[in-house]
Amino acid sequence: MRRSVVDYSLQRRAVLADVYSGRTGLYEVCDASPYLSRAAKYHGQATDESCPVCRKERLTLVNYVYGENLGHIAGQAKTEVELARMDAMQDEFSVYTVEVCRSCGWNHLDCSYVLGAEPAPGGRKRRRAATE
Repeated sequence: MRRSVVDYSLQRRAVLADVYSGRTGLYEVCDASPYLSRAAKYHGQATDESCPVCRKERLTLVNYVYGENLGHIAGQAKTEVELARMDAMQDEFSVYTVEVCRSCGWNHLDCSYVLGAEPAPGGRKRRRAATE
């Protein structure tokens, strides 16, 4: 179950308004890295929404996971099926969803949310202060 959802659609709208008005160049917003483009190809989820910049291709959503207890998988792209499996088996972790156009390179953070087992109330691990 998704918790602490943050939607970045207002920021997206502002960026696109700047692009359409000419205040921001295409080179500034169509700058997807090769890693992001590859992740969109192999781990992404196709949408029905066309790219707001080039309008040639449908956008792809890519989910990246981050968390203290994820170890070597932190920062990796995951499919929806993998996220569902991780949600049932992992401690709390964050998911960042990026929309990508594989044609022109448009990319923008779509949303972020938290998955995984919620920490027990009052069960936080406290770090001890270093003593001399």
